[in-house]
Amino acid sequence: MTTVPRPGVVDRELVLDLGTVNAQLLPVVGGKAANLGELIRAGFPVPAGFCITTGAYQQVAAHVFGSGAPDAAPSDTRAERARAAILASPVPAGVVEVVDRAYRALGDSVPVAVRSSATAEDLPWASFAGQQDTFLNIVGAAAVLDAMRRCWASLWTDRAVSYRTTNGIDHATVRLAVVVQQMVQAQVAGVLFTANPVTGHRGHTVIDASPGLGEAVVSGAVNPDHFVVDATGALLERRLGDKRLVIRALPGGGTERIARTAHPEQPCLSDGQIRDLTALGQRVQAHYGAPQDIEWAVDAAGALWLTQARPITTLYPLPARPDSDLHVYFCVSLAQGLTRPVTPMGIAAFRLIGSCISEVVFGSVVIDPVAGPAVCADAGQRPFVDITPVLRSRVGRALVPRILDVMEARSAVVLRRLCDDPRLAVRNTSPWPFVKRVLAVLVRFRVPLQIGQALLRPAAARRRVDRVGQRLRSQLSVPTGVTATQRLDHAQRLLATTIVPIMPAVTPVAGAGFLARALARKLAGDRVEPSEWDEVLRGLPHNVTTEMDLELWALATRIRADAAAAGALREAIPALLAHRYTRRELPPRLQQGLESFLARHGHRAVAEIDVGMPRWSDDPTYVLGVLANYLRLEDPDLAPNVQFSRGTRAAEAAVLGLVSRVRRHSRLRAAVVRMSLGRVRELVGMRETHKDYLVRVLAHVREQLAAVGSELAEAGMLATPEDVFFLDLTQARAALAGTDMCAVIAQRREGYQRELRRKRGITRALRDVLARALVVAVDVLLAGELHQPIHDLVSHRPADHL
Repeated sequence: MTTVPRPGVVDRELVLDLGTVNAQLLPVVGGKAANLGELIRAGFPVPAGFCITTGAYQQVAAHVFGSGAPDAAPSDTRAERARAAILASPVPAGVVEVVDRAYRALGDSVPVAVRSSATAEDLPWASFAGQQDTFLNIVGAAAVLDAMRRCWASLWTDRAVSYRTTNGIDHATVRLAVVVQQMVQAQVAGVLFTANPVTGHRGHTVIDASPGLGEAVVSGAVNPDHFVVDATGALLERRLGDKRLVIRALPGGGTERIARTAHPEQPCLSDGQIRDLTALGQRVQAHYGAPQDIEWAVDAAGALWLTQARPITTLYPLPARPDSDLHVYFCVSLAQGLTRPVTPMGIAAFRLIGSCISEVVFGSVVIDPVAGPAVCADAGQRPFVDITPVLRSRVGRALVPRILDVMEARSAVVLRRLCDDPRLAVRNTSPWPFVKRVLAVLVRFRVPLQIGQALLRPAAARRRVDRVGQRLRSQLSVPTGVTATQRLDHAQRLLATTIVPIMPAVTPVAGAGFLARALARKLAGDRVEPSEWDEVLRGLPHNVTTEMDLELWALATRIRADAAAAGALREAIPALLAHRYTRRELPPRLQQGLESFLARHGHRAVAEIDVGMPRWSDDPTYVLGVLANYLRLEDPDLAPNVQFSRGTRAAEAAVLGLVSRVRRHSRLRAAVVRMSLGRVRELVGMRETHKDYLVRVLAHVREQLAAVGSELAEAGMLATPEDVFFLDLTQARAALAGTDMCAVIAQRREGYQRELRRKRGITRALRDVLARALVVAVDVLLAGELHQPIHDLVSHRPADHL
């Protein structure tokens, strides 16, 4: 039903004046129109126009699709048929009438831009930029109606369908409105980002500009001028493009593309216009409270217009900070090689472990261990630690980069560069508090004695580590009949008290091996090439990861000799085999062999430091995939056992060669080098043992939490047992007490899936930045401004931390 037009409103159900639109009307006007309406109401310079609401589209869609939209997929013929049907369907007379009236109200044959505005568009987490169509310089009511229909049809282009599918948006829930605005006859136009979309720097404004209509810049058809402005207004970068293509409006409607000679020496924006654009962008960002992607145009009179604004969806989110000062954050999970997001329960486990580290290592008792120490933060479903105090300590800035040289060399490079920033100047100059704390930990856990024992009696040291593992396994059990609350208490106690002490109880053995290696290198001097020391570390014994791989190869070898087992692995996909394994339906040799392997190593997993991730014993798909690949291995020289033996022989030969070279200068030194390298071979392989123990604890914690989830699901408090991993420990207790957590879980799952889908994720960011030959560590997230482009740098200003 339509209503009589009144000032500012035109046929409310089908057409709305843009000046009356706001964010609350998004289901009716779509994201683009909602943002434009917000800008108009806030007083920004936006061309006048109106919005053809989703009600008009619905009338046509009901005629074309009936009760529901097609369940299309990218490149699906159903999407193609949907487009054709919409284009062929007549526009309802009521829609024609109100659109014609609204267009004539703008003026006599006024040129307009006709833009799609979907309800799933310009959202904080999905911009849908360029997914639906835009038509420029449309003149006449009939042409507007035709462009409107083509906008409707563009909802079902392959790219739009693919984008919705990728972002997990139900096609049936999306509606399309259409924005009609007066054309800005632009002399120059382009895009503006109030944060750098490439480096993530919140303190930089990035402007791309080219003569003519902005379509040339937006579509990537032109090499535009590029400007970067910092938070003070200083122009950091001015890179002039050749601007060989100009798109201009034609009299009577339509556009033309004009090729021209390059003008790289002539900027299309003056310094004053750059300043004005930057200031306007900051005002828009302040209005929305988040960095914005803005399209703009300058007309012949020099007036500046906004034609679109939407959130920048590719920026990595920021951790909450305690103040407006510069802060440096280190991603704990990425340092362990985990690029994917961590489940909420996984982050909760990190926080509890962090509380234990705070007390044991730093002597600082955390008031609320479940919440974690103040330095813990999370962003983008990943755990971070605020290492600002470390960099402001003379000992910390000397020690941490050296540790990272071994663990994460890219981070070490970035941290050393950060130390040059005057805002991170050293505040704690005395090393004695740190030394006293380290000595206390070393004495408490008898680390020097462990290192001495390992160097004198390596076999005895390994047996002691085995006993540590046995005692640990004895703690990983619960009596029958325990309640869900007791399971939760047990899991929390393990995380808070068991994991951290494993490190000083186990790692000194491998540490002794590395000390022996350092001694050998010192004694050998420059007589040995660095690559030769790496050769010594090949084929190390006593490495739990290597042993696990060799066991899996041995199992594959036995399976190869069994026709039924080998046939099952070769013919079925791993996921199906995993399902058959849980039902005990695999051929006996495969079933029994896999059971035996998982009894020893089923606590391991992909992304195993996250308690929310299934273990191999929960889902052996990965293991079955490895076995299947081993069966396909035809070259015997590539077999893991052959490679391991080859590495062992190469290492032994390297040791003999090194000792022989040193003996030419000193027999005594040669004897010490031989003994040291022998200790390296006997001890360094143990460097994986502590992680295996840690993961075993996490697997047991996961088992207890899964049991809690099952009980909650049976009680109707959770939809599935796995939902418990999208709560934290406190929320799990609340659920056991009867609190409905369904809304929290749904929100957490949506955020988790969004991070999994993140296009500019951590791995891609690293690849992109390294491609530009920049030094970068993507696991360092800064809350501060730097003058070098590093991924995910964010401004120290409070207004930018949004």
